[in-house]
Amino acid sequence: MKVKTKKDYIASLKDQEVVIYYKGERVGDRTTHPAFVPHINSAAKTYELALQPEHEDLLTATSHITGNKINRFTHIHQSVDDLIKKVQMLRVIAHETASCFQRCVGFDALNSLYITTFEIDEKHGTDYFTRFRNYLEKIQEENFMLVGGMTDPKGDRSKRPSQQVDPDLFTHVVEKRDEGIVIRGAKAHQTGAVNSHEIMIVPTQNMMEGDEEYAVAAAIPLSAKGVTMIFGRQTNEERKLECGIDAGNSEFGMVGGEALVVFDDVFVPWERVFMCGEIDFTGVLVERFATLHRQNYGGCKGGVSDIVIGASALAAQYQGTLNASHIKDKLVEMLHLAETVYAGSVACSAMGSKTKSGAYYPDPLLANCTKQNITRFIYEISRLAHDIGGGILATLPFDTDLKHPEIGKYVEKYLKGVEGVSTETRIKVLRLLENMTGGTALIESMHGAGSPQSQRVMYQRLGKLGEKMKMAKKVAKADE
Repeated sequence: MKVKTKKDYIASLKDQEVVIYYKGERVGDRTTHPAFVPHINSAAKTYELALQPEHEDLLTATSHITGNKINRFTHIHQSVDDLIKKVQMLRVIAHETASCFQRCVGFDALNSLYITTFEIDEKHGTDYFTRFRNYLEKIQEENFMLVGGMTDPKGDRSKRPSQQVDPDLFTHVVEKRDEGIVIRGAKAHQTGAVNSHEIMIVPTQNMMEGDEEYAVAAAIPLSAKGVTMIFGRQTNEERKLECGIDAGNSEFGMVGGEALVVFDDVFVPWERVFMCGEIDFTGVLVERFATLHRQNYGGCKGGVSDIVIGASALAAQYQGTLNASHIKDKLVEMLHLAETVYAGSVACSAMGSKTKSGAYYPDPLLANCTKQNITRFIYEISRLAHDIGGGILATLPFDTDLKHPEIGKYVEKYLKGVEGVSTETRIKVLRLLENMTGGTALIESMHGAGSPQSQRVMYQRLGKLGEKMKMAKKVAKADE
């Protein structure tokens, strides 16, 4: 079915029979499970906003394959303007959800594979690019949601994939047949997996001789036999089940609902396989995937930060401190940090370039710089929010206490702020701040799209230190 509306999206999820476990129990209907509904609502915004005329330019694009109007999350970037619109789109959706809307990783997997399969075919005479275009056309037509599967469990990280005692700690090909391949392994921390239609697996790192079975990229329906998803526990996980004020962001939840996706001898037909053994292209595929994903963070995290800043200002207003000079200064600093990370995403997009495949690709050095800033600035924005909000962020009574027939009057009386604002309204804003600035949300900012060290490795590779030394010698007239 073609997914256009939120209703279509939910119906398409119902149509798939998937294996999901939550807290040790098999989930029946994932579309009604309270742990998943907020993440479904958030992802649904990528469909809903695309139908609104005021957002059509950002959330839709014209397919370069069919000429049809498609959701931008299934588009292959055809210009610098596409790269910039991607970042603008992410900030707009973040303003609606204040959470992760989960389609970015699959979006980036599509674009990185489009570029790389073209070059694999050019060198090795394979037909991966044709297969991929055929698959892409189907995804564009159906508007399916993909989870991008890069991160493997990795086991002993001092050893290469082929050196592991347990070979399944990196996803790999265990059998090749005339009709396709069989894979085994797992992908960890998979954002949006439980409410996606398919997973696009790609290698998790550069592979070397002996690692050929781990150099695999393929598209797998999450309903395929042998696929099992185990939902990860998040900070304050149980609050989603309560669906009250304590949830903080009850409609859209926290981050992206990550899961461990297990492949237990999953068969994949050849038409869905886009790399199989080409170790010489694993490194560049990983780099492209990472660059495209790091490009995003100033958009989505900039948008989420806008909500944190707004909630911080409301918290100050409700307690009567908004006009204090030190509060104004903290809010200005938060604004500066949010716009700085957004500027990084726009800059790496504006400096993007055309690849051999015809697709456009952001500047990798600036994309890595953007993500490195995220690992610091989001923590600082959260620290300032905690400073402004005060200790009450960590000590608020339960929602049930506020509504209790006997003690509710005390909560109402003693947690009141300025006149004209109810205690309940004040608590709602404080709970939103607590939800957005603690635990899982911060860890995702640190490690999503790669840990800080991975960006610093890219600085060493892309920073052109030798050229900078030559320029300095020339200006100083210090030629030896």
